[in-house]
Amino acid sequence: MRTRVPAAIAACLLALTGALTACGSGSAPSPPSGVDGLVVPTPDPDPADFVADVDNPWFPLVPGTRWEYADEGSGQPALVLTVEAGERLDGPEGIATTTLVRTRADGVVARDRYAQDRSGNVWWLGREGVWQAGESGAEAGLVMPARPRFGDGFRTALAPGQSEVATVRALGEEITVPLATYDRTVEIEVTDAAGAARTEVYARGIGLVWTDEAGLVAYDEPR
Repeated sequence: MRTRVPAAIAACLLALTGALTACGSGSAPSPPSGVDGLVVPTPDPDPADFVADVDNPWFPLVPGTRWEYADEGSGQPALVLTVEAGERLDGPEGIATTTLVRTRADGVVARDRYAQDRSGNVWWLGREGVWQAGESGAEAGLVMPARPRFGDGFRTALAPGQSEVATVRALGEEITVPLATYDRTVEIEVTDAAGAARTEVYARGIGLVWTDEAGLVAYDEPR
């Protein structure tokens, strides 16, 4: 069962409205967001802007890592994520990417390719066999800022049949999933072009721990 308790710092979190207001009369203003100054989505990512590994603490993709999720109502398996070794995008981009394999309980498999820029932001550059940034008008989107801030909004991708907008809805809230309880979290709401929304919760150092009523039940990282 999912439970969430706002952490003490939640009262100090501010929406991204252009104005920065302190929590308390003597508090420092909120620092710039990790998405400030970025062009999202971007039609022409530059390989020179990216690094080889994805080590964003909220969305770490270390090859060999495995996450397993189960439906919180029935306890039945719902999703398995695994990380494969890096490879490069075809075409002029030539960006080093890391592949995250998503295997649903019904056997449907999706292979998504991500890359991290030098500032620590993680970008979605395509889904194998479906779309790739730089081809047919598809553009790379942002999936996790280096320093997410409450209220941040960004497009995760722009491609035929793929148009989603993500918004950071909460930071530092406690969540209990079958595997453990986490309190260093980022909660993101993702809305597709049809207006359907889903919620994803990421724990620092772990990655995705809850999504669409499915909670993390097993986490294995390379030794």
